[in-house]
Amino acid sequence: MSLKTIKGPGIFLAQFMGDQPPFDNLKTICKWAKSLGFVGVQLPTWDSRVIDLKKAAESKDYCEDLKGTIESAGLQITELSTHLQGQLVASHPAYNELFDGFAPKAIRGNYKERTAWAVEQLKYAAKASKNLGLNAHATFSGALMWHTVYPWPQRPAGLVDDGFKELAKRWLPILNAFDKAGVDVCYEIHPGEDLHDGITFERFWEATGKHTRANILYDPSHFVLQQLDYLQYIDFYHSFIKMFHVKDAEFNPSGKSGVYGGYQDWINRPGRFRSLGDGQVDFKSIFSKLTQYGYDGWAVLEWECCIKHPEQGAAEGAPFIKDHIIRVTEKAFDDFASAGVDQKLNKRVLGL
Repeated sequence: MSLKTIKGPGIFLAQFMGDQPPFDNLKTICKWAKSLGFVGVQLPTWDSRVIDLKKAAESKDYCEDLKGTIESAGLQITELSTHLQGQLVASHPAYNELFDGFAPKAIRGNYKERTAWAVEQLKYAAKASKNLGLNAHATFSGALMWHTVYPWPQRPAGLVDDGFKELAKRWLPILNAFDKAGVDVCYEIHPGEDLHDGITFERFWEATGKHTRANILYDPSHFVLQQLDYLQYIDFYHSFIKMFHVKDAEFNPSGKSGVYGGYQDWINRPGRFRSLGDGQVDFKSIFSKLTQYGYDGWAVLEWECCIKHPEQGAAEGAPFIKDHIIRVTEKAFDDFASAGVDQKLNKRVLGL
């Protein structure tokens, strides 16, 4: 496996868009990101200040203009994101009112129409990604079974198998659309989604017939909060990891609260997200493992912290990522002692 240098630093714009300059439009937020040292931006497709997804799917000229705006600031598009729309591809009715805000006002309260809209949005994202020259896409799987994650009362026999079959049934037309576009669908493995760890990803992947476009957005922060081995996860699933969110977290259990958090606000939960460098994630080992396995995608900051201001988190995040990116070696460290290629010597060393 050839070593490759990870691209970055990139920044996911979703948590930074706002009503005040420079965060209120694509041109100015790109200039801001570049001033901090970022070289790529990941675009939230639900934010019309950033992109018109339907237009991007239908017009290559629009995509050229969009890329021109971003490139004029000295940046590249890393990927598009449909996290909110992907959530609505599969959502249990218990969460209807909570998730309605992710959809246009005209279809809120209409579960069938909302699901159809979400599927259409993902198909637009496949075409838009192709038009923009991208090869990976970020999203959520949605969840039909999350309300049963802790099995009490006991789950009915066959429920989980049926759940993954239905989830795969909903996603297969989308995965096929992305396959036609030549783009990988990278599911962020995340609590609240049916794809929230390695086992659930495997079950979904198998239910899709092991679809080649079903892949992973790796974010170690969600594994810290689950107390999952996020380094061994890379050993198991590196061939599926096509995207990387660089986000920190910490887990500080007490005699009062643990993984489930006691319904507390983020600042009081044992498991909470932190700005880069303020948490417990071993990023040196993560960057080493991803590089070892030939990951050549982007390292993208996703800022979420219940303590630090986002602008400080972004300003610290760019150099943090840059300092962790490993420039891969093109030669072995002991090449100076090489005796060269000599088949006769090899046979003598082997005693042949």
